[in-house]
Amino acid sequence: MQPVLTSTITCPQCGHRQTETMPTDACQFFYDCKGCGVVLRPKKGDCCVFCSYGDVPCPPVQAEGRACCGPAGARS
Repeated sequence: MQPVLTSTITCPQCGHRQTETMPTDACQFFYDCKGCGVVLRPKKGDCCVFCSYGDVPCPPVQAEGRACCGPAGARS
């Protein structure tokens, strides 16, 4: 099954929603909100901003079928 490559990030600060294309080979650690400019970082235990704030988890998580690809994006 092909992973979904887009996810809508919702900023916890201002509520702005933006649909973005996710990288397929890495986790994204930082995201600049297009609404208020705050820099989002993953929540503790999540590998990337898409897993923390997106409506679809990142492609590595989708492919591996587990909750997260590991701390700081490390994969086992």
